[in-house]
Amino acid sequence: MTVNEDSFTNWKNREEITESMIPIIGKLHRERDVTVLLHSRSLVNKSVVSILKTHRFARQIAGEELSVTETLPFLQALTTLDLGPSQIDIGMLAATYKADDRGLSVEEFTAGAVAGATGANKIERCEPRDVVLYGFGRIGRLVARLLIEKAGSGNGLRLRAIVVRQGGDQDIVKRASLLRRDSIHGQFQGTITVDEASSTIVANGNEIKVIYASDPSEVDYTAYGIKNAILVDNTGKWRDREGLSKHLRPGIAKVVLTAPGKGDVPNIVHGVNQDMIKPDEQILSCASCTTNAIVPPLKAMEDEYGVLRGHVETVHSFTNDQNLLDNYHSSDRRGRSAPLNMVITETGAASAVAKALPDLQAKITGSSIRVPVPDVSIAILNLQLARETTREEVLDYLRNVSLTSPLRRQIDFISAPDAVSSDFIGSRHASIVDAGATKVEGDNAILYLWYDNEFGYSCQVIRVVQHVSGVEYPTFPAPAV
Repeated sequence: MTVNEDSFTNWKNREEITESMIPIIGKLHRERDVTVLLHSRSLVNKSVVSILKTHRFARQIAGEELSVTETLPFLQALTTLDLGPSQIDIGMLAATYKADDRGLSVEEFTAGAVAGATGANKIERCEPRDVVLYGFGRIGRLVARLLIEKAGSGNGLRLRAIVVRQGGDQDIVKRASLLRRDSIHGQFQGTITVDEASSTIVANGNEIKVIYASDPSEVDYTAYGIKNAILVDNTGKWRDREGLSKHLRPGIAKVVLTAPGKGDVPNIVHGVNQDMIKPDEQILSCASCTTNAIVPPLKAMEDEYGVLRGHVETVHSFTNDQNLLDNYHSSDRRGRSAPLNMVITETGAASAVAKALPDLQAKITGSSIRVPVPDVSIAILNLQLARETTREEVLDYLRNVSLTSPLRRQIDFISAPDAVSSDFIGSRHASIVDAGATKVEGDNAILYLWYDNEFGYSCQVIRVVQHVSGVEYPTFPAPAV
């Protein structure tokens, strides 16, 4: 048999193993509210090739490829346990099992590693929590996709309605079409139908009411059976407590803003400061996409090295706020054509760091350049550290942070030498450390952080909503602190 035939046979064998994993992953999700992860990447509703690629990607961060033959035994072991709602990372199970010297079987090790999700320790499955989207633009539609995707178990979050201004004839049909097809993020994964008579979009069985209103005061949510809901404001029209309080009507319990909050509105970067949210807090902000991209790695660097000062320069994809062609704009430069120019503009991300990391004493400055790409940005974080270090030490540290720390859902790591912005479309992390571009000399470190300013940020929004709704399930094995 030739080498090529050996490789092909090996591939077909791995395909067969992966095919056997898919129904197990699906059943755990539907029946027990367990999300199976591989190095923080969900394997729920993924294809054979997607699961195999996720295993292969492990070599980028762990240094060696992970095989489905290694992870399948852990997945099978999970089916024998009395699991409650949780997220279980079989990549971490496989990695920590290799390092364990107690001589345990896979079944014994798995039972111990996920003990917090079994038996008397497991949390109860909760009733679905209603969610309303106020606005249905770029972020609103991606948040909708994520909410629909995560509704598979029938528990957790349930998208009940979107509130928009009436846009003319066939408004709901056109909005459903924008949800169904996206020029950047591709086709919606599932089916979408429209009932114009009842003003309802049905996406993968989820009935979503489309409510037309030009002001929050016009909406009676209780008339649609909506109760104790979390409203996600994607418009950015109101950013202070007074304005956002308009949403707190019967049926709405909390308001989450997908833009930086002003005044005393808490700016939350999930993974960093979500624990500061008071139980009775009704209004909060998810800050900006750039704030979410820089704060987790900034915290990681502060924790290990100390940060004396820093500057962030963001090279940001253009947004809907800019003009396609030169036209009037209230900002000085944003009126110039977005797809034809690099546009120097301001960023509030640096000042927002103080809200998310109040204990950070370092002064962080920032500026931004909008560039002619429709999605994925990069933040260049230039830091003066409290001690000298080396490039190798920083990269090893950040690689481990991305794999095993509490920030592993926020920080990703890539060592591919040929990576470019479009490679990160659809990334679910807040930011991705580019190892090849990282520069360290003495006490100066320059980190290049890619981020999908649409999808990655939307994932952070969902995490905040899950946290305040009480359906943010624990992850096992527990990340290293």
